[in-house]
Amino acid sequence: MAPLDTPSLPALLEEHPVAASVKNEADLQAVLRADCKIVFLLYGTVLDLPAVVRRLKDAGRIVLVNVDLLEGFAGKEIVVRYVKERTDADGILSSKAFMVRAARELGLFAVHRFFLIDSMSYRNLAPQVRQSKADCVEILPGCMPRVISWVVADIDVPLIAGGLVCDRDDVFAALKAGASAIASSNHDVWAM
Repeated sequence: MAPLDTPSLPALLEEHPVAASVKNEADLQAVLRADCKIVFLLYGTVLDLPAVVRRLKDAGRIVLVNVDLLEGFAGKEIVVRYVKERTDADGILSSKAFMVRAARELGLFAVHRFFLIDSMSYRNLAPQVRQSKADCVEILPGCMPRVISWVVADIDVPLIAGGLVCDRDDVFAALKAGASAIASSNHDVWAM
């Protein structure tokens, strides 16, 4: 478990409301030069994950690993344990409630990701969040202010707007609609 003086993920996002979504080595190099404190790592393999996380941690970043996108892993809870025991990551991202819940039980930060593609996926969100006990929810795409306001009204955890948040207007619209933070792979957004 994290030490008692470790800030919560919502507190960290309040202080650093833009998370850098890193999808490849070029993004990794860019984020190491950027001023972004929180990194959502969206790539890696069973072989290179510990070293990639170590590079980010050595640069003073808070690192959350998307366990759904790791190569060489099955979509089972053991991947969360691997992240906890074999890397220095601070937490995970996953679209699977059982993975998010497993991370919380292991003392990792946990972000429950939702791809909102229709009304059915929207209606499923709040029950899934109650089940996962996530620290935060990330909705994708995050460029839908109306939907962000609906989700914020339905859940009791902070919301991160991610995916297709491309510019300053998208960032401010998402924040105005109630998002607590933004996650973006756009290097220009990282500098906001």
